Amino acid sequence: MVADVTRLSELAAAAFARREEPVRALAGAADEVAATCEAMAARFRRGGKLLAFGNGGPSTDAQHVSVEFVHPVIVGKRALPALSLVTDAATVMGVARRAGLDEVFAHQLEVLGDGADIALGISSDGRCRNVLRALEAARRRGLLTVALLGGDGGAIAASDAVDHAIVVPSDDAEIVKEVHVTAYHVLWELVHVFLDDPDPGPAAPGGVAAGGGVEGLYPFLYGGTGSGDLAGDVARSTVEKVHEVVRLRSRTGDALATPLAACAADLQARFAGGGKLLTFGNGGSSSDAQEVAQSFLEPGRPDVPPLPALCLTNDVAVLTALSNDVDFEVIFARQVRAFGAPGDAVLGLSTSGNSPNLIAAFDAARKLGVLTIGMAGGDGGAMAAADTIDHLFVVPSSSVHRIQEVQTTLYHVLRELTAAATAA
Repeated sequence: MVADVTRLSELAAAAFARREEPVRALAGAADEVAATCEAMAARFRRGGKLLAFGNGGPSTDAQHVSVEFVHPVIVGKRALPALSLVTDAATVMGVARRAGLDEVFAHQLEVLGDGADIALGISSDGRCRNVLRALEAARRRGLLTVALLGGDGGAIAASDAVDHAIVVPSDDAEIVKEVHVTAYHVLWELVHVFLDDPDPGPAAPGGVAAGGGVEGLYPFLYGGTGSGDLAGDVARSTVEKVHEVVRLRSRTGDALATPLAACAADLQARFAGGGKLLTFGNGGSSSDAQEVAQSFLEPGRPDVPPLPALCLTNDVAVLTALSNDVDFEVIFARQVRAFGAPGDAVLGLSTSGNSPNLIAAFDAARKLGVLTIGMAGGDGGAMAAADTIDHLFVVPSSSVHRIQEVQTTLYHVLRELTAAATAA
């Protein structure tokens, strides 16, 4: 069966259009975003750390959040302590077996949390009981509690245990996630704006002192054009960032709707022939690769069939063995050779397009007769120059955050189109 690329292109255009209003709604939460950032910066100054958690797709967001704060995208910015409570599989599974899934995050917060810390719970619909239980446990210990939610916010938004809630008014979990990605990127950016405030009050011993800047992201806050009301300026800057990502997503959708449709048709043919999808990336892109695989393997909707997918960043033992015994450049290529077969597909994500381990993986995949799909930013970097990538999608931006936000939409739309082609 050959998929109808014209029909899939029309579905892609409609999918991009559906995302505009939920993203714009984040601008309406600008004051809450500013208040959340100010409160988080105060905790970091006191020496606090950020503890993030969620289920399914939001679990990959929790991992992405921890990367953002510990390994900042701007060279020279301070690292801020952050942990994802979803990454310790032994603890999560042990607590789930002993006390039930509802306790897996609350248990960790009660043991690892300190009164100066921040608990960040992420839920697509606001109805995740283990996220609520963790926020309640955090509140009892005196942590600042923040929730990123979808739909109407559910029981989590209504809970007295939540200090700050940012709610995306959509019942589509994938759209909610896309807005959440923008939200926590803006939180990271603007926490640093508050940390750069020259008169924030004293930092506690071991806390974060003022200094540094994010002038490139928010030049109007640093160029003498601010109003003197930092919280108000930060809220206004949030509105501008929302408009920026809406414009970038719209331009990218216009340019890539038909190429995405063609890629989905090729990918559907691989699945129809018994193939599987292998995904990979580094840092924040590694959490995105995990979500790509999860969205195919466990789409979370009864009307969308699961499709075989495996993320090559998940097995820490394999990654560290290859890095230690061979070289970091081979960590994905070796796994592609181990797991890949003719008829499969690979999808690699990079914001720069220059990751040597992705280039090596695409080369290994091409030699096996595997369909190769890449997502990059800027001008595509080395990925654009490679002749081993069958479908390459480049987000034309110099901002790592904006690239990742639009890449999230790209792989969600690709999954949606592949499912549509499979059902046809």
